[in-house]
This record gives sequence, structure tokens and C-alpha cells, in this order.
Amino acid sequence: MPPAAGYRAAVPEIPHDSYSPSWVGADRPEVPATGDERALLTALLDWHRATFEAKCTGLSPDRLAEKAVPPSGLSLHGLARHLAGVERWWFRIQLAGQDLPLLFYTDDQPDLDFEFSGADPVADLETWRQECAASRAVVAALELDDTGTRKRDGSPISLRFVLAHTVAEYARHNGHADLLRECIDGTTGV
Repeated sequence: MPPAAGYRAAVPEIPHDSYSPSWVGADRPEVPATGDERALLTALLDWHRATFEAKCTGLSPDRLAEKAVPPSGLSLHGLARHLAGVERWWFRIQLAGQDLPLLFYTDDQPDLDFEFSGADPVADLETWRQECAASRAVVAALELDDTGTRKRDGSPISLRFVLAHTVAEYARHNGHADLLRECIDGTTGV
């Protein structure tokens, strides 16, 4: 027999230890559970940016460059280079229409974000931070329905789409960063 209308089953008490641990020392903005679309999208993206930053914090340049999850060629340093390029490509080049060179990419070396030697991880993390700041400036100047031009086919893309796409991109790569960091020094948490 189905429960009566308005009936709510009691939720069992969940022990505190059963929740995912928080990343110790991470300085991340609180993501609001309610709010308008712009506030939620930008808060989620900033939370993911801060999560990636936390995964890289406290490691030496050699550890940042470590490809800690064989057989993958991923490293936190490579992810920083890739995400800097993602920020520039989506927000500044396609959305804002800025005429800028691509980061960590050439026609001869299209995978330069991940396949490199001798690059400075500290400088590349700073480049990523600068690209995040530039992206935030683009977002602040636009409405969600404002559009840029997709380089692939000349079609319009909205700020709303770029924010949602970039949140998904960071979510995927933060999963990679979780595995890399745990393999490097055992540090875990969300």
C-alpha cells in the first residue's frame, strides 16, 4: 500500500564520519544552495577553480609534474596548463572575441599542455590564475544570454553555455586531480 499523501519517511541519522572529508586547508568559497542562475553558475565554477588550486598547493615543482597514475600521462602541472588554455579559449577568445594566441598549443604540438619538458610549474600555475581572473572579468561584463562566436563553425555561444561547459570541464579534471594528488602524497578530500 503506498504511503498517504504528504507522508515523509524518517531519514536515518548519518554519522558525521560517513560524509566525505573536506580538503584540509582549502580556501574555497561556499556554494549557495539557492540563488539565481548567474550566482549559482559562477559560484560553482569558482568552487571548482579553488578545488583545483587546493589539489596543487603545497607540492614541489617535481611533484606537480609527476605523472602519478600510470599509464596516464596526466600531471597536475599539465592540468594547470590545460585549464589555463580552457579559460582563455572559452571566455576570452570565443566569448569575448579577443584576438589572443592559444596557450600551450601549436599546430606542430597540439598536446603541448600535457606533453612538455622544462616548463616551470609555478609560472604555469600563475598563468592559470591570471586566465581565471581574466575570465571572471569577461563574465562580469556580460549577461547570461550575451553571445560570442564559436570558432569551429561561426555559430553563437552564450555566456550561460560557456559557464555550464566550463563547470563540467573543471569537474572532470578535478576528478583527475583527486587521483593524482592521492597517489603523490595520500592527501584526499573534496
